[in-house]
Amino acid sequence: MVRWFPMVDVLDRLRLDVPVAQAGMGGGIAGAALAAAVANAGGLGTLGLVTARQLRSAIDQVRAKAPGRAVAVNLLLPFLHRGHVDVCVRAGVDVVVLAFGEKRGLIGHLRDAGIVVFVMVGTRKQALRAVAGGADGLIAQGREAGGHLVGTMPALDFLPQALAVAGQRPVFLAGGIADRADTSTALAAGASGVVAGTRFLMTDEANANRAYQRRIINADKTIETNLFGFSWPLRHRVLPNDATRRWCRDDGMAKAVPAVFNTVSGPLSLLGYFEAGPLLRLQSPGRPLFTPLPPVAGTPDSWVERAALYAGETALRIGEITSAEQAVRDLTPE
Repeated sequence: MVRWFPMVDVLDRLRLDVPVAQAGMGGGIAGAALAAAVANAGGLGTLGLVTARQLRSAIDQVRAKAPGRAVAVNLLLPFLHRGHVDVCVRAGVDVVVLAFGEKRGLIGHLRDAGIVVFVMVGTRKQALRAVAGGADGLIAQGREAGGHLVGTMPALDFLPQALAVAGQRPVFLAGGIADRADTSTALAAGASGVVAGTRFLMTDEANANRAYQRRIINADKTIETNLFGFSWPLRHRVLPNDATRRWCRDDGMAKAVPAVFNTVSGPLSLLGYFEAGPLLRLQSPGRPLFTPLPPVAGTPDSWVERAALYAGETALRIGEITSAEQAVRDLTPE
């Protein structure tokens, strides 16, 4: 069944006023409050992965707070359970973004339920597999993005490759998106829209620890590392903190001991997405074990030294916390 839609139809299909999507930041950062606020502002609000029960509740909250707007869910394949898929299908969400892996038959199952499926890719090979698997659209991620990375080159350098593979399917660009000039540049280069993470992390509605947000305001660098990889040994971009200074090499990669712990911990992802509080209490800059969890609202400010402070290179260009509505306006091209 061919059901993908041309680029010119993507905004109408997703009921968007502007070509701006909010990244589905996991670990509790991108919840219903943020997704609904973005949706009400005309963009695509995306729920980050939580437990299946929490996800169902979050979908209901977005629908109540942003009636008539699209509901999108980000599904991280390493932590995906059947319950997450069942919730998305039964709730009839509009969009699912798949990232960081493959699962045979999943795209077809979601599309058969009437769900638009985007796949985040960072290489031409990944884009080819996503299109062959039936993806409705691609999210082309650049290496400068915050959080976990499939991107291997700057976003605008990778975009032409993704567009060539996608054909008439829409391609949204992720990585390096901080303002309307970035959006305009992406659209001029052929993208159908943009996906912003750090810009929406820096909003009142994001469920992020305020000390974490203040670190972004004062950021002077980001590092690409694999330190915060217990259960998920994948590259990610973060701000430096006591943990990275103690356990990362000069090139940003984890030293031997945490690297070994992360490598052997991969199978633990089958347990599902973790609750932040209990695990972050166990973490310390003095111990070489670091989960992928960021510090969320309500956690002690001191935890910013032990947790993953995900941020893209745009952190060096974002100097304030705004409302999600203002963030959408700031990203909307003239």
